Order: sequence, then structure tokens, then C-alpha cells
Amino acid sequence: MLERIAELINFTKMRKKKVGVIGAGSFGTTVANLLSFNSDVLIYAKHEHQVININEKHTNRGYELRENIKATKALSLVAEECDVLFPVVPSANFRMMMQELSPYVSPRHIIIHGTKGLDVKLKADEPIAFLSKDQIFSMSEVIQDETSVLRVGCMSGPNLSNEIMAGLPAATVIASEFEEVIKIGHQLLSNSSFFVFGSNEIRGAEFAGAYKNIIALASGMLREKKLGKNIEALLITRGLREMVYFGKAVGIHERAFLGTAGIGDLIATATSESSRNFTFGRAIASGLKMEEILLDPNEVAEGVRTLKIAYLLGNFYKIDAPITNMLYKIIYEDFPVDQAIRYLMSYPYSADVDFIG
Repeated sequence: MLERIAELINFTKMRKKKVGVIGAGSFGTTVANLLSFNSDVLIYAKHEHQVININEKHTNRGYELRENIKATKALSLVAEECDVLFPVVPSANFRMMMQELSPYVSPRHIIIHGTKGLDVKLKADEPIAFLSKDQIFSMSEVIQDETSVLRVGCMSGPNLSNEIMAGLPAATVIASEFEEVIKIGHQLLSNSSFFVFGSNEIRGAEFAGAYKNIIALASGMLREKKLGKNIEALLITRGLREMVYFGKAVGIHERAFLGTAGIGDLIATATSESSRNFTFGRAIASGLKMEEILLDPNEVAEGVRTLKIAYLLGNFYKIDAPITNMLYKIIYEDFPVDQAIRYLMSYPYSADVDFIG
């Protein structure tokens, strides 16, 4: 009883402080709006016009925002005024952002990121054919590498921004080694239409969130080719198999891929027209080249970067991953989509479920 009272007192104190969001893209904006139901929010935005729109018009990225969301261009101010931070920036920029944030944070901070991607420490333009698990970092590992913050978590699940912003029911997973982080994430994000699960398998949640974007690329290609729901379902189930094998290669148990942050997120991302990875796949299948697809730098299709990492990882561990390999050839080597589909349909699978147990 006394422990519960102490929890309530601590959360009441927390609600009086702002919660920080770093990144004003679509999902960063969505996270800020979710947090605003329970706390005042300070969001870091790189562009002056975004700061003005959020502070004066209460809008960003076409979304209407609650008035207790304020914006700033000062990263130091977010860390100074907020003990809990939610960074939501592209994985390619995540390490650099953490390096910029590092002087302003300390062990008093809690960081719960919402970035679904992976990081690789490589020299610029270094040609490589393989990647081992020791060269690949999740975003929580980047946070721990670059800052003094100890209490780290991630937010992962089927969280399509347009549906959440429309008030449609959704759920997420807050994963962390620290129960305190899970409880705080639950308290800050929960509302009548948004449910929060908890998990201690943070690395599993992060890798599941990253790899499912690869399958969403392929699903978009199938939709563009109008090949129907049967093959879409086949892709998702065979894609799940590859996700599990990649996870096992880096030491993650298969159960991490079977919950909300795994198959739940996979289904949503691989079937939604509003998924950036899905729409990227559609554009490729329509005949556009990767360099021709103009993407907002704040609205990156994370699966494109993760695909290259997964392909190189698969080479190192000799993973049986025909979907990943064909996608790599399509996107990075201009292999014809129709020919890739024919190859996958004739691939000699034997067992239906051979990735559990």
C-alpha cells in the first residue's frame, strides 16, 4: 500500500514537469499529442516554421495539436525542463543527435525512444560485404554508448500516426530492463483509446520493430502489382520466419517477434497505405528507382536502410532469407520486381513452421 502511494506521489510530481519529445516528424508529433493527455509537452523541432506553427497555430504536419504542446529549437532547453525524453528521429541521424544531446543529460533523465531502425558503426563509404552482430546497434545501445543516461526504454508496436491522431484505438509496447521505465511510459502514454503493454525484452522489441519494415517494402510491391490478399498473407507469414531467424542470429529469442511489437506491428505496417515503407515499396514496383523517390528527410522509410543491414548480416551468418535477398536486389541492384516474385513463388520451402522450438 505504501509503495503504491509513493508511486502516485512520484507520478503527480512528474505530471507537473514537462515531458520532452525530440523530433517533429509525423510520429514525433503523434507521440507528443499522446503525451499531452497526461502532461505538458515540449517538443524539439529543427525548423523555425515548425516551432512557429506549433506554438502559435497549434498545428504540425497537417495535424491539429493540443495547446499544452510547445516547441523549441533549443535541444538544451528540452533536457533542462524535462526529466523524461522521447527521441523520435531517423536511425541514420540518431547517433549524431545523441552526441548533441549528451552534454545536457545526466543519470536523472529517462529516455524512451520511438525510432524503429538500427545503427552501424562504419567509416564513410567503406565497402563491406558482411556485418556481424557486434557491428549492429539498437537505438537503446546508441543511447547508452553516447550519453550518461542509465534508464532507457523503447516504444514499439502497431502505431500508425494518422490512426492514432484520429483517435482510433491502438496499443504500443514500452520495453525496458527497468520496471520503473515501463511504469512511467504506461502512466504518461495511456488514455481511453491508447493501451500500453510492458516488456523487459527491449532488444527484441527494437529488432522486431526494425525488421518488420523490410517486409512492409515487399508488401507494398505486391499491392502495386495487384496480386491479392492470399500472397500478401503468405509474404507476412514467411516474412515473420525471416524476422525470427535474423533475431536468433543476434541472440534474440523468437517470442520477441510474436507479440504486439513483432507480428502486431508487422501486420499493421505491411498492410497499411499510410505506412511509409509500404508506400515506398509501391513506388519501386511502379517503376521508380530509389533515387527518384523523393522522401521528406523527417519521414524516412526506415526499411530501406534496415534492408541493407539485414542483407549484410545474412551474408555473415548465412541466413536462409530469400525475401530479404530478393528485396536487396530489387532496391539496390535494379532487379525486376516481377522476376523476383516468380523466383520467390518457386522457392523450395519444405516445412511450414520451422522457426520455433
